[in-house]
Amino acid sequence: MSDSSGVNVKALHAALDAARAEKDLSWRQLAKEIGVSASTISRMASGLKPDVTAFAAMTTWLRMPAESFYVDPMRTDDEEPELVASIGPLLRARRDLSENDVAYLEEVIAAAARRFRVEREGREG
Repeated sequence: MSDSSGVNVKALHAALDAARAEKDLSWRQLAKEIGVSASTISRMASGLKPDVTAFAAMTTWLRMPAESFYVDPMRTDDEEPELVASIGPLLRARRDLSENDVAYLEEVIAAAARRFRVEREGREG
């Protein structure tokens, strides 16, 4: 759903879907709340990139930096930052999570990441 440069459409669509589900909105309601057409979001489900105005509206509505959805064609897979290190600041920025909540979520995410790594290494090895 994303190409070698530009916007990671898959990640943006997934973030919108998670926020939509959390707020119990339909896709059409979400589009209206963001201020974009429902067809824009629908096209993203097929991997098509939103225009710059829609992209800005989406990242603003998500309250996430646009850089979170950029694809760097110069970065290799082995340069990927640790998952918990990437997610930790986002969790800590949430006002609805206590320090204990953040610590718990980081532990759960770290455990899942370790499991995925072991499974991936098992498939590759």
